[in-house]
Amino acid sequence: MNRIDVAGVSVSPDHYIGGRRVASDVSFEDVCPIDQTPLGQIAEGSAEHVDAAIRAALGAFPEWSAMTAAQRKPYLDRFAEEIGRRADAFCLLESTDAGVLLSRMRHGVVPRAMLNITWFANHALTLQDRPIETEQASHRVRHDPAGVVAIVTPWNAPLMLSTWKLGPALAAGNTCVLKPPEWAPLTCSLLADAADAAGLPPGVFNVVQGAGATTGAMLVGDPRISRVSFTGSVPTARRIAQAAGANLVPCSLELGGKSPFIVLEDADTDAAAATGALMYRNAGQVCLAGTRFLVHERVAERFVEALRRHVANLTIGDPREPATEIGPVIHPRQVERVMGFVERAVAGGATVLWGGGRHPFGAQYLQPTMLADVDQSDEIVQHEVFGPVLTLQTFADDDEAIEMANGTDYGLGGVCYGETAHAIAVSDRVRTGFIWVNSFGIRDLAAPFGGIKRSGVGREGGDWSFEFFCDVKDVVVPKKPFVASFAHR
Repeated sequence: MNRIDVAGVSVSPDHYIGGRRVASDVSFEDVCPIDQTPLGQIAEGSAEHVDAAIRAALGAFPEWSAMTAAQRKPYLDRFAEEIGRRADAFCLLESTDAGVLLSRMRHGVVPRAMLNITWFANHALTLQDRPIETEQASHRVRHDPAGVVAIVTPWNAPLMLSTWKLGPALAAGNTCVLKPPEWAPLTCSLLADAADAAGLPPGVFNVVQGAGATTGAMLVGDPRISRVSFTGSVPTARRIAQAAGANLVPCSLELGGKSPFIVLEDADTDAAAATGALMYRNAGQVCLAGTRFLVHERVAERFVEALRRHVANLTIGDPREPATEIGPVIHPRQVERVMGFVERAVAGGATVLWGGGRHPFGAQYLQPTMLADVDQSDEIVQHEVFGPVLTLQTFADDDEAIEMANGTDYGLGGVCYGETAHAIAVSDRVRTGFIWVNSFGIRDLAAPFGGIKRSGVGREGGDWSFEFFCDVKDVVVPKKPFVASFAHR
C-alpha cells in the first residue's frame, strides 16, 4: 500500500473508494505552510475516480439506508473511537498540513470531530416516525435517507468540517463522497483509515482528492448525487449551485463572513479587547470571526489601547510549538491575496494601527493587522479578507452601529459587547445567522449554524442537518373510511 510519512505520521496519498485505496496516474504536490517543504504527491481525481466513488456509494446505499438509526449507531460510535485512537496523528498531520495550532487540535478539534459523529448518531434515534394527530388522520413523518451526498470541505478546518457534515449525513442513512481541500488534504485521508478500521461497509464513505475546479466540479455536477454540502468561498459556491441546480439537487452552502464586532458604550472594554484578540486565531482564517470592529466613539481610545496590549503579547511561530498562538497563512496565493487587500486599503487612505506587513518568522506568516480610517464602502470593509486583518470604525449611537453592522452583503456571525440587556437589544437588530453576546465561539451541535445573504444557504446542526440530508415524507392514515370523490383536495 502506498504511504507517505508526514511529521512521523503514516498516511496514504491515494483515494479511498469502495473500501480500498485507489491510486492515480496524475498527482499534485502538497506543501507545508509552515516552512514550504513538500509533504508528498497526492493522487489527483479523474472522471473515472469520481464515477467509481459515486458507483461505490450507490452500491452501498440500499443496505446502509435500510438499517435503522439504532443499527447504524454502533458503526458510527466505532468511527468516533477510531478517530480518538489516532488523535495524536490527526493533530500532527493537520498542524503540519494546514498550519492549525497543535494545541487547538488536541484540546478542541479532535474531541469535537469525535463528537460530531457520536452526537448525530444519537440524535438520529429521535427522528423515527414522528406522529402528528389531526381530526381527519394520523400522520407519520419520516426522515428517509436522500441518497449519495457530495461533501466539499475547505482548507482552514478539514477534520472538523468534514466530520461536521459526515456525522449527520451518515447517521441519516446516506452514503458519502468527500472531496478534501487540495491545499490540506491529508487529514481527510487519515479519516478514511479511521472509517475503514471502524468497519464501515465498503462504499458508505469514499474520499476522492483533487482540485475543486476539476475533481470537485465533476462530483457536484453528477446527476447521481442527491445532496451537495459545501463550506468555502462565495465564487466557488456560485459554481457549485449552478452545477447542482442543473440537476435540481439541493445544496447546503456555508460561506464567508464579514462579521461585525460591536463594542457598545457600556461594554467592559477590557473583556471585549481580550475577546477581540481571538479574531486573529488561525491567522485570521476563520469564517465566523468578527473582523469589522465597530466601537462607540466614547470608548474607542480605551478599547483600542487594551486590544493593542493583547495583540502585542501574541506569540507567532510554528503552530506545532505549545507557546504559539498564531501560525502561518495556508498558501502563497492566499498571502498575496491578503497583502493585496492591505496595500490597496493603505493606498486609499487607511491608517495602520499595528501590523500591516509580513512577519519575519517565515514566508507565509503575516503580522496581526488593524486598519483604521476606513469608509463603509471601502473594499477592505465590504469583502472577506480571510487573513489576520481587522478594521476599526466608530459610531455615535446604536442606530449608526446597526446600520454599519448590516451594511455589507454578508451575514454569517457577529459579536456584541455591552451591558447584557443592551447588547441583546442591539444583537436582535443585526441581520446575521448568529451573534454572540459578551462572548465568542460558543457552539452547540443542537443549535443552528449558517448565514444569510452572501454568507450562505441553509443551516447545519441539530434537526436542521437532518432536514437537509433527508427526504421528509408524510405517511397519512385516515381515521375514518375514505370515500373517493373529486370533491376531495
